[in-house]
Amino acid sequence: MSPRVALLAGGVGGAKLADGLRRALPAGDLSVIANVGDDFELHGLTICPDHDTLLYTLAGLGDRERGWGLAGESWNALEQFATIGAPAWFRLGDRDLALHVHRTAQLRSGGRLTEVNQALQRSLGLHEAPILMASDQPVRTQLRTADGWMEFQPWFVGAQAKPEVSEVTFSGAADAHATPEVLAALAAAERIYIAPSNPLVSIAPILAIAEIRSAITAARARGVQVIGVSPIVAGAALKGPADRMLAAAGLPVSPAGVAAHLSGLMDALLVEAVDLTPALIAEAAPHVATLIPGSIVMRNDDDRLRLARELLAL
Repeated sequence: MSPRVALLAGGVGGAKLADGLRRALPAGDLSVIANVGDDFELHGLTICPDHDTLLYTLAGLGDRERGWGLAGESWNALEQFATIGAPAWFRLGDRDLALHVHRTAQLRSGGRLTEVNQALQRSLGLHEAPILMASDQPVRTQLRTADGWMEFQPWFVGAQAKPEVSEVTFSGAADAHATPEVLAALAAAERIYIAPSNPLVSIAPILAIAEIRSAITAARARGVQVIGVSPIVAGAALKGPADRMLAAAGLPVSPAGVAAHLSGLMDALLVEAVDLTPALIAEAAPHVATLIPGSIVMRNDDDRLRLARELLAL
């Protein structure tokens, strides 16, 4: 029998592994706990970038080349935003815009974020609604740069992640509660995976919610394995600025740096086979019990499914 799995995930890298796991597991056996630190408001709309990337990927609607947004999208509204002097730095496609308008209306009518997003999942074909928001309360990633404090999306998209980051905090995390759905998923999980997402700004906001960290600790105490997948291969991030951010935090730009940042939370970390050297094993040893060699780069659908099956077979 396949184990019930809870996956902690950010956007693009997390979505690829989530897609592989969803195809490898029976319906209902996967729960994806989505990063909420990237969520923000623009044009008066509530936007959940990591949730929506997960949603479009799992529903088979995502743009494969960009890795985010809808395939076959058009950009008329975006062009009009720019024409009238409204912010146009965040690329909202015309069909994507409909989702944000509807989500915001439901929230303003008193809907709970998790339930609103699960209804959106079902409407787009994910009938088991496997994507769970880490919290229904706002948790916002804040980055200290030479230009001052910035929220994540203005830094990542608006400034193209160019300002160097010297500090990361998660506003609201101390007061945020894990959702009942997340706590139930972690309590029922027979395996917990940490996706190859940026550990500092995609995984850390989830773990900044004390109830989630405590639930993972409790799961490990009852024998549940927690296995991560490295987002760093051969000294570089698979996607995004994780390598630069590890270096800025004074951590090795390697799976050992990932293990150090997530120290004490994982039983094992799956790394690209070429990275598994005696030096890496020694450097990671204080932080994770086992490094497991594999092929973790997901270039296509076959790779996603292969990696999911490798994780399930460990």
